[in-house]
Amino acid sequence: MLRKIVNIEEELCDGCGLCVPECHEVALQIIDGKARLISDLFCDGLGACLGHCPQSAITIDVREAEPYNETKVMDYIVKGGKNVIKAHLEHLVDHNEMEYFQETVEYLKINGISNPATEKIKKTEQKHSSCGCPGSKEMSFGDNEQIEDDETGKRKSYLTQWPVQFHLVSPYANYYQNSHLLLTADCVPFSYPDYHKDFLKDKSLAVACPKLDSNQQIYMDKLLAMINEANLQSITVLIMQVPCCSGLYQLAQNAIQQSGKYIPLKVIVIGINGEVLKEVQVN
Repeated sequence: MLRKIVNIEEELCDGCGLCVPECHEVALQIIDGKARLISDLFCDGLGACLGHCPQSAITIDVREAEPYNETKVMDYIVKGGKNVIKAHLEHLVDHNEMEYFQETVEYLKINGISNPATEKIKKTEQKHSSCGCPGSKEMSFGDNEQIEDDETGKRKSYLTQWPVQFHLVSPYANYYQNSHLLLTADCVPFSYPDYHKDFLKDKSLAVACPKLDSNQQIYMDKLLAMINEANLQSITVLIMQVPCCSGLYQLAQNAIQQSGKYIPLKVIVIGINGEVLKEVQVN
């Protein structure tokens, strides 16, 4: 994918190593007397190392690179102990990278590692933990309940997870493992009256707006993680007929291409009057 990433001018680098401790993601090492970027996966492109090179050998470029992977970064960072973990958390807070911050906090919880929180980190975690909403706690429910179709009266929900908004979900949640993902534009459930019965049944869910949502690079990173780590069985993209919605389909298509895997991809287009306008099996 095209993203920001560190570039080191080898001719200018004198191997002093001052940049290395400033990279809390452990992306930089001194090898053969020169600072090296050991993996695209570990560089978040935020440039914490900039300004610490006396030779001005480090710049930020935009180029094709492997997507940054916070989980793999944390696998290395935890080996450095609580001070390195704390520095990484503060680094994410300083650069307002709240999605990566939440991933790190979740990683520590899952792996039973204490959070070496400073006062700044504690305040940030309280403010941004699932956007500060108590109702955003991750949950799975209804998995073992048999739901019978009922064309009349009150119907039961086919939703089996929480949260659902793409910024809030973790791609490593159990409900995504080996699942069929329904990637839904925000407006679809309001436009299509039988959304649960016709589309959501037997699927995991992620909801997003390709026009208004900010920091959509995180969507690509999460979708790639779902494909590669959660082993998605298929992706169904459910969008509205309006042009801005097509970005959600492009996101899914690009993620599948970058993953190098074959994932069945279907696109369903809903009209503003609530009818299915088009249904295409892409892969």
